[in-house]
Amino acid sequence: MAEHRQEFHRELDGIEAKVIELFAMVAEDLPTATQAVLTGNNEALQLLAERDRVIDGLYAEIEELVNREILLQAPVASDLRFLLSVLRIVPELERSHDLVVEIAHLADHILSEDLSPRSRGLIERMGNLASDMWRQAADAWNERDRSAAFALGARVIEMDDLHASLVAELASGRMALPVAMEMRLVARLYKRLGAHAANIARRVVYLAGSAVG
Repeated sequence: MAEHRQEFHRELDGIEAKVIELFAMVAEDLPTATQAVLTGNNEALQLLAERDRVIDGLYAEIEELVNREILLQAPVASDLRFLLSVLRIVPELERSHDLVVEIAHLADHILSEDLSPRSRGLIERMGNLASDMWRQAADAWNERDRSAAFALGARVIEMDDLHASLVAELASGRMALPVAMEMRLVARLYKRLGAHAANIARRVVYLAGSAVG
């Protein structure tokens, strides 16, 4: 019986490692996409698209492993909370990397010199904020830190303010209309990335043992 439990927890550790790998790829690739927007470098798009295929494969593999463990092991208490939390966050991780790829794809349509100085500064700040939020979300997961949900909630407000400032700049007429339209989509993607990071931090509250899910 003890050996069986040890094997089960080794399998849980394997799932945890794959989830951490997903976190790492989102957190690492987000700054790459931001630099693509700021520099007009479209070489990043192929690399990020290749990473996206890796993430899609990991996502499917993790879901299969989790469902198998729930079916075969009938876990309870903290083990069940962990497996349910994984099922809830891996779709957000997969979707978030899709958003990173979308940012890089939009960057492929924009020349750096097309951006106004203020829009460049706001995009850089939104990209840095989103990257920080994702690092916080990853740390919250690794450390089972309930307090991160409150901290990231405050940073969502900061992201909303930057988004509003950028939308106002795009409406000012300082850039060509097609560029402004593309940049508005980029701004929305950063806002969604911040929201996903905050959602994951809220999931950690449940994972760490609170009744809040």
